[in-house]
Amino acid sequence: MSDLLDLVITNARVATAADTFDANIGIKDGKIVVVGSFLPPAKKTIDAAGRVVTPGGVDAHCHLDQPMPAPMKMADDFETGTRSAACGGTTTVIPFAAQEKGQSLRDAVRDYHRRSDGRAHVDYTFHLIVSDPTPAVLNEELPALIAEGYTSFKIYMTYDDLKLNDGQILDVLSVARQHGAMAMIHAENADCIEWLTRRLEAAGQTAPRFHAHSRPMLVEREATHRAIALSELVDVPILIVHVSGKEAVEQIRWARGHGLQIFAETCPQYLFLTAEDLGIDDSYVGARCICSPPPRDRSNQEVIWNALRDGLFSVFSSDHAPFNYDSPEGKKLDGKEQPFRHIPNGIPGLETRMPLLYSEGVLTGRLSLNKFVELTSTNPAKAYGLHPRKGTIAPGADADLVIWDEKDITIHNSALHHAVDYTPYEGIQLKAWPGLTLSNGEVVWDGKNFLPRLGKGKFLTCGKPTLMTSAR
Repeated sequence: MSDLLDLVITNARVATAADTFDANIGIKDGKIVVVGSFLPPAKKTIDAAGRVVTPGGVDAHCHLDQPMPAPMKMADDFETGTRSAACGGTTTVIPFAAQEKGQSLRDAVRDYHRRSDGRAHVDYTFHLIVSDPTPAVLNEELPALIAEGYTSFKIYMTYDDLKLNDGQILDVLSVARQHGAMAMIHAENADCIEWLTRRLEAAGQTAPRFHAHSRPMLVEREATHRAIALSELVDVPILIVHVSGKEAVEQIRWARGHGLQIFAETCPQYLFLTAEDLGIDDSYVGARCICSPPPRDRSNQEVIWNALRDGLFSVFSSDHAPFNYDSPEGKKLDGKEQPFRHIPNGIPGLETRMPLLYSEGVLTGRLSLNKFVELTSTNPAKAYGLHPRKGTIAPGADADLVIWDEKDITIHNSALHHAVDYTPYEGIQLKAWPGLTLSNGEVVWDGKNFLPRLGKGKFLTCGKPTLMTSAR
């Protein structure tokens, strides 16, 4: 410690998933090297007096520059997506290297590195999407990729170009068990959705609002129950993503009560949007809020808040899926309003995820500060093999930090930093926003200005997940 520190953050009210305490934070070479009362001199000092300092956020479920069937195209690539993330307090993102049917998983990873290399302002890694579990994928590619640090993958139970049948899911879960990976599952019953969609179309009910009618809660409930059963059969932990409804919550609570290692994630849209945001008439504007599963009703929002507070949810992610509203590559495919079946699924939320939960969770008393850190940073890092490098404030961790400004602010898309032409949270009034974001010890957001670090965001190889205990 004889050399000068690069940076000291003084008078910090430090919050981790376990503790809240007053301290100074010393940083050198992009790492936290000391946390304590009396620190050596530094080249630079930032005074955090009166402000909370949390670990940088880990958004473990977002989509950036993911290959799409033409003419669809995501609005955010790694440059704009990580810019937006940093300005909202997120310093690590985990998007998806998606395998197309007929493509090798290795080629999908190679293509995603091509899209991301040199483009990120903050650190990142990949989940895999397994859509074609051939014998070569199951026996060779997937085990090899897990060993190389791609230790999580997503399985779909819906969408024709992505979904697996139950036998295929069991095969993939078996690989996860054998090699210690984390399997994420999108749980919706594809056949029920297709049957309901055809009936709605036959009745001429194709406006955006009918997207919610095609995906009622029982569709999520059934698939969640089935995913739990498949997990139990293989005897492997799983993480069910973007849980929206109380009926799925009840299935997960039942599984936990029976000793099963079933983890769950939810997202801001299930706390701040309702089915009415998809439209209360046949206007097209509701296309902006089409996502799957869809938002539910206001009473269901309280169920999700309660499940965040009591620990049913381990992870809070954005599920950022950025499609422009007024674009022939986005919600208006081919330049026209589409039936709900053909409207690209997903909403933007990378930049707003952390401020929404801090303001409406922590500052309203719904969540403790430590629970906020656990949900947005520590548990995602543990779930996907990045902890303790990410997700905490401790010596040896990367110096990814957020200093919070508690102030009145209204969300306007014009002030956000993504490349999407709208935000579903337009006009929501908050009481906090990141006043400073540090990525690897460098200020990337100063509360007013984005300070680019193009290409300095590093690709991270992941260890084995530590959120779960070893498979029995």
